[in-house]
Amino acid sequence: MSTPTTPAPNGTGHREWWRDAVVYQVYVRSYSSSGTRGGGAGIGDLPGITSRLPHLRDLGVDAVWITPFYTSPQHDHGYDVADYRDVDRLFGTLADADDLVATAHDLGLKVIVDLVPNHTSDEHVWFRAALAAAPGSRERARYLFRDGRDGPDGPGTEPPNNWQSVFGGAAWTRVPDGQWYLHLFDTTQPDLDWRNPEIGDMFEDVLRFWLDRGADGFRVDVAHGLVKEESLRDQDQVTRPHAADTPMVERTQLDEPMWDRPEVHDVYRRWHRVLADYPGDRMTVAEAWTSTPESMARYVRPDEMQQAFNFAWLLAKWSAQEFADVVTGTFASLDPVGASPTWVLSNHDVVRHVTRYGGGERGLARARAATLTMLGLPGSSYLYQGEELGLEQVDVAPEDRQDPSWFRTGEVGRDGCRVPVPWSGDAPPYGFGPGDAQPWIPQPLDWAGLTVEAQTGVDGSTLEFYRAALAARRALTPVDGVRVSVDGDVLLVERDDVTIAVNCGDFDAPLPAGRVLLASGPVGDTLPPDTAVWLTAPRG
Repeated sequence: MSTPTTPAPNGTGHREWWRDAVVYQVYVRSYSSSGTRGGGAGIGDLPGITSRLPHLRDLGVDAVWITPFYTSPQHDHGYDVADYRDVDRLFGTLADADDLVATAHDLGLKVIVDLVPNHTSDEHVWFRAALAAAPGSRERARYLFRDGRDGPDGPGTEPPNNWQSVFGGAAWTRVPDGQWYLHLFDTTQPDLDWRNPEIGDMFEDVLRFWLDRGADGFRVDVAHGLVKEESLRDQDQVTRPHAADTPMVERTQLDEPMWDRPEVHDVYRRWHRVLADYPGDRMTVAEAWTSTPESMARYVRPDEMQQAFNFAWLLAKWSAQEFADVVTGTFASLDPVGASPTWVLSNHDVVRHVTRYGGGERGLARARAATLTMLGLPGSSYLYQGEELGLEQVDVAPEDRQDPSWFRTGEVGRDGCRVPVPWSGDAPPYGFGPGDAQPWIPQPLDWAGLTVEAQTGVDGSTLEFYRAALAARRALTPVDGVRVSVDGDVLLVERDDVTIAVNCGDFDAPLPAGRVLLASGPVGDTLPPDTAVWLTAPRG
């Protein structure tokens, strides 16, 4: 089978940087601590990130996406924003942010800022004003306050509808005067009412604030959730099958009046016009957990966002046919809108892919093979901090868990993929910060062999594999389409200059024709299981 071949972007001969970029995600609290800011040595900060930017340059990525560092009470580790135009003292100052952007640019790295437009913190000045104001006031109209339904305990004592929080429990909380407010996530994250024009005006100002400070783009949190169905009707509780290992953020409802409403696209058309006012191909990338490739593609129409995370790739099982279906389906949905695909295997909300693929040596072999396959696909790739070290999901002790979903549901949350990065040394904190104390989430005692220091220059290490793969990727000629086929358990992806083969089976497979440029593991005359290769296209 073949994917459609997208025409040359925009027909001008100019290719925007983000179409082929490799972007590295930094989770601020867990990347590196200078020990000089409000969090001390146990929490990562902006100067810590700045000091480690040469690692990203040497790794070979093109851009860094930084999770929220705004003023926040940190109930959801920065995704509950109290002030979108300032830096939380836990992480530094606006001057630190400016220094980070300038240093990144000096090193040839773009900077993508995380934006959280679906909700604010309950400590945001707008929500405080809403609580102090009366029902029906201008202040409350910025959020989704509603009267409750009558229940056994009296008038208005039941939530306005049956919606559930992504973090567990009801999505409504009652305030002292009897009204209820909507929070699709934690109670401390009240949803904004994007039908109110004040909201759009405020976020245009926020975009311009960070664009003026040099931001090259924005990752948009919950991009599919800003606008709710106006009636706020009950959700029909019909569900899809739900696997035990499905990520928390993957939706299973068939009826979704709170997600992916048509009106949300008006927001991104406005943002597109804002970004067009700035030089340098500024961009947005949507975190949009949509139900189909076609609905995902609507976010990247020519007058909307530039990218949307392709979560279908992340969710695919270890299967040549599943991978092939994702690749062909992705291109088929994006081709009509002229958009480039965006691939991702891990992030701060899901189980690390080494663990998803089985853990241990086999999980790591599969993770490296999937990564090499991903990096060979046309489009942009997103990496998550620590995956270049082969880190697995950590089983964080209950007393150390800090994810708000853990406190609401009692189920293991996302802490296991957020354990701070090991840089050097043979014991925690592995160079994460000064001193010898464990960081905010304790690191495992057996990570000494996984540090950046331990893997640098070591033939066959995961770090050196990533460096080699990214260097080889830079030598490829950009393409906008590939030919995809499946031969037994082997996925074949053919570019004009390179063939990618990955063996998803349990037995050796014939090695396709061509010279091996790069492999995810040892390769001889055959292609071993759980291994991917790039080969020069055979001369016909």
